[in-house]
Amino acid sequence: MSLRFHRLARLGLLAATLAAGSAMAQTAICYNCPTEWADWGTQLKAIKAKTGITVPPDNKNSGQSLAQLAAEKASPVADVTYLGVTFAVQAAKDGLVEPYKPAAWKDIPDGLKDPAGNWFTIHSGTLGFMVNVDALKGKPVPKSWADLLKPEYKGLIGYLDPASAFVGYVGAVAVNEARGGTLDNFKPAIDYFKALQKNEPIVPKQTSYARVLSGEIAILLDYDFNAYRAKYKDKANVAFVIPSEGTLAVPYVMSLVAKAPHAADAKKVLDFTLSDEGQAIWAKAYLRPVRASAMPKDIESQFLPASEYTRAKSVDYGRMAAAQKAFSDEYLKEVR
Repeated sequence: MSLRFHRLARLGLLAATLAAGSAMAQTAICYNCPTEWADWGTQLKAIKAKTGITVPPDNKNSGQSLAQLAAEKASPVADVTYLGVTFAVQAAKDGLVEPYKPAAWKDIPDGLKDPAGNWFTIHSGTLGFMVNVDALKGKPVPKSWADLLKPEYKGLIGYLDPASAFVGYVGAVAVNEARGGTLDNFKPAIDYFKALQKNEPIVPKQTSYARVLSGEIAILLDYDFNAYRAKYKDKANVAFVIPSEGTLAVPYVMSLVAKAPHAADAKKVLDFTLSDEGQAIWAKAYLRPVRASAMPKDIESQFLPASEYTRAKSVDYGRMAAAQKAFSDEYLKEVR
């Protein structure tokens, strides 16, 4: 073979290697970005279209993501993570994430971001009952926490595992507060879940949106955004109920993973989630974007009236995070 051929071959190999390296650099790994939750599917497509960065979907929940980040601390795989706020507080304490103040940082209200930038809210949701009305087969739509204990709802109720999934823990805090408990006293929630076992609830670890739409789970403790998506996007006969005794509104946040393998691309992804386009995608998925100006009036009009949302309260999320492990241990001991 000629010297010229060998040179061309080497140049071709070098070009292929550079192209492969470029392709790898255009990927950012996100833990807990499932396509069916909070319309991450649309968000991931928009990130790719706008930035050229591929973010593969990931079906972990917050607890599983935190555990994986801890296991990989010495050699991180993920670049960014999406977590319920209490898990993000813990991730910061454990040194699993590092500060990054994204574009639009100044638009995030105080209290909805870590002052150092270890985590920041991208949107929030209100916990309640996502009800497949058809699956109730004529039974009344429950209106209260107390209603769910009635024998007529046996086999119809689901809630995500409160010892693992953030939405499960939010449900526990919500029912605890509604029934007279505090972040220092979870006995009302433990008693409630023990009583609820008589109704044989389904307790998955992952998002169960599809299982509600199919009717397998008729009543799921879940967020308003999933219920509205089912009603308005999937045209399902789904109702959202804010229980009469009260509930909880909570932020969901993102963080840059400490020593992220693709940190530059990760930062672009985080910037996009707070951009006008990114925030509009959350809003169209019926989440409350952290930048209030991004909420279109026509979308907000599809929510329950503001008077209903007065029953949704916030708590000290730092204290909620601090109480989480003790609650989880107690739940696993007493309930499951």
